[in-house]
Amino acid sequence: MEEAALSEVIRANLAAVRARIAAAARAAGRPEDAVTLVAVSKTQPLEAVRAALLAGQRIFGENRVQEALEKFPALRGEFPDLALHLIGPLQTNKARDAVAHCDVIETVDRPHLAETLAREMAKTGRQRPCYIEVNTGEEAQKAGVFPGVADAFIGDCRERLGLQVEGLMCIPPEHEEPALHFALLREIAKRNGLAKLSMGMSADFETAVRFGATHVRVGTAIFGARRVVAAAAG
Repeated sequence: MEEAALSEVIRANLAAVRARIAAAARAAGRPEDAVTLVAVSKTQPLEAVRAALLAGQRIFGENRVQEALEKFPALRGEFPDLALHLIGPLQTNKARDAVAHCDVIETVDRPHLAETLAREMAKTGRQRPCYIEVNTGEEAQKAGVFPGVADAFIGDCRERLGLQVEGLMCIPPEHEEPALHFALLREIAKRNGLAKLSMGMSADFETAVRFGATHVRVGTAIFGARRVVAAAAG
C-alpha cells in the first residue's frame, strides 16, 4: 500500500476506534476521556507507526524490546511527546533496555523480573510506572501472576522493592467470556487501591470499557492484520 493510502486508512481506523471507545464509555456512564487508547504497533512497519502519529495518536504498545528499539528512538526525535508501553513478556536480560526506552512497563509478572527492574531503576534514577500482569485464567502457557497470589505480589513490589505500581493488566483466555476476567481484574485492583486497568483488545475493548478499563490495547482494528515476523527474544 502506498504511503498516502496507508496514512488515510490508519487515520480512518483510528477515528472509528476512538468513536467506539467514546460510545462505550458513555454507555457505561463514564466520561469519554476516561479511557486511553494504546495503539499496538507490534510487527507493524515504521511508516504505519508514523502514519498513526501524524493522525494524532501518541501512545503505543510494543511486545518486544528489540522491535521497539528498531522503531521508536528515531520517532521520538520527530514526536517527542509519544509514549511507549511495553505490553509483552519481558526477559530479565532486556530489563535495562526496557527501563531506558519504555515509558510504562505493563507486564511485571514475577518476583525475579520485579527485582531486576527495581535494581535498574534505582541505578539509573529512571522510575517507570509499572502494571502487574495477572493471569486471570490461570493458563499454564501464559505469563502473569495467578489471582490468588496477586495481592501479596503487588504488596511486595510496592513495599519491599519500591516499584511505582500504578495498575494491572490482563489477557483473558481466548475462548472464555472476557467480561468475567475483566470483572476479576477490577476487583483485584479495587482492593489494592490501584486506579489503572489495562484490559481489552480489538475484539473486546468495548466490554473492557464497561468493566472499568482505563487503557485498551488495540492493534488490528487500527493497523490491520499483523505482519508475521521471526521469533526473537525480548
